[in-house]
Order: sequence, then structure tokens, then C-alpha cells
Amino acid sequence: MSVTSGKTRPSLTQEILSHLGLANKTAAWGTLGTLRTFLSFSVDKDVQRLLRAIAGQGVDCSAIMGVLTNRTREQRQLICRAFQERTQQDLLKSLQAALSGNLERIVIALLQSAAQFDAQELRTALKNSGPAEDVALEILATRSASHLQECLMVYKQSKSGRRRERGWQGSPPSLALPTDFQVEAEEDIKSETSDILQELLLALAKGVRDRYSGIIDYNLVEQDVQALKQAEAPSTEGTWVLIFTQRNLEHLIRASVIKNTPLYFADKLHQALQVDKLPCQELEE
Repeated sequence: MSVTSGKTRPSLTQEILSHLGLANKTAAWGTLGTLRTFLSFSVDKDVQRLLRAIAGQGVDCSAIMGVLTNRTREQRQLICRAFQERTQQDLLKSLQAALSGNLERIVIALLQSAAQFDAQELRTALKNSGPAEDVALEILATRSASHLQECLMVYKQSKSGRRRERGWQGSPPSLALPTDFQVEAEEDIKSETSDILQELLLALAKGVRDRYSGIIDYNLVEQDVQALKQAEAPSTEGTWVLIFTQRNLEHLIRASVIKNTPLYFADKLHQALQVDKLPCQELEE
């Protein structure tokens, strides 16, 4: 822990929580720990509140975090569009100019669409070895098929944009959304991973998992359980990959293949909060 001028530098956790003002608020039972749609949402009022927060003598970080952390991602996207329409300025760029360090990173994550955030984290994970591989598995294994499709579309678009920008002076041309969105992610998976991890990630990226119909086929659950018991020998990983990537999540829970997804994320957040240096990535997710 660094010390400057005799004062202890606050941890990331302390820095962020100090701007939320949670100690001054009361919460109704049943809403604790859950980000719900803000019922008194007014996009005009939020835009004005953010403008006041960044236009004064000093930046009002508490006001910025108070708005962004109490709105759903969909509501934050509405705020971004309204801010652009009313000021002819990009909200993200305006906040980046006003903030720095950890708060800037958190604000960037809050203002991205869910697909943009996942695409960015997926690419970062694939370009790093070690624990970052867990992030790639987490994104590809826990997102819905529709969300995963959008994420992979953004993934390829962002890569294509970087390649095209190299040949341009000034602002690059507008980019059309690609139709074969899976290709780029598959290329990175093939180049950055190997063996069973590569096989698993490629299968997950296809997004062919069954949709849960509301009915559990317990006969199929039992068949899968028996198949997995027999697939403990070497060179039988394909059975695990097939079942894990094609069966819906409710089916996998019944087969004891995966744990409850909300519980998984709750455990990860709890573990992240126990360490002195809280990774920004854990909090942003």
C-alpha cells in the first residue's frame, strides 16, 4: 500500500464506495444487492445532473456515480443518447476528460453496452494467458445465445475497424456490421489457445446451446450423467464438451455439471472484495 505525504492511499474499493453515498441511503427489503430499473427515471434530469457534475469548478464524482450506478444498463444507454442530442457531445468522452484512474475505468465499463463490454473483455482475455482464460470461459459459457451473437458481432466489427484505420488519415469511414460474425473470434481462439480449452471455447462460440423450454427431460439428464461417468478416461473430453456446450443451463444444473450462475458471480464478487487490491475487472463485471 503506497503512502504519500503521510496519508494512506485508499484502496479501489474504498475509492468507489466513497462516491456512492450508500451509507446515507436506506434500502427496502428485497432490493438489497440488486440493480433494478430506476422507477423515477427521468433522462432529462439525469443529463442535467451529469452536466452540472462536470461543468463546475470541480468534478462532482459522487453525483456522477450516483446517477450511473443507480440506473440499469438500458437506462444508461438512453442517457448517452439524450446527452449527445442535447449537447452535441459524447458523454463517455466528456466523462473521460473529467475523470481519471479507477473511476474512469469504471465509468467506461458502465457506459458501454453489454455486448461492447463483453467483446472487449473477451478479446483481452484471449490475448492474455493464465487467469484471464477464466474470463473467456465465463463470457462464452454464461451468456444467452442472442447476447453471445451480438457480442461476437461487436468483436469482429472492432477488429475490422482497427485494421481499416491503419490505412486512413483522420477519421476512418463508417463500418457496416459484418454478417459472418463468428470468424474473427474463432481465429483468435485458434491462435491463442490449444488442446481441450480451444475445443471448448470454439464449441461455446458457435452458440448452439439448447433453449430451455420450461420442461426438464430427466431421462436425458440421467443419460448424460452416465455418459459423463464413463468419460473419465483419457481422450474422452469430447463427451464433456458436447454435453457442456449443447445442453441448456437448467439441464446442466440437474446433471450436476454446473453451479447456479448467480451464486457463481456472488462468490466471485465476495472473493474479490476480500483482497487488499480489488481487481477492476471483477468489479466492472
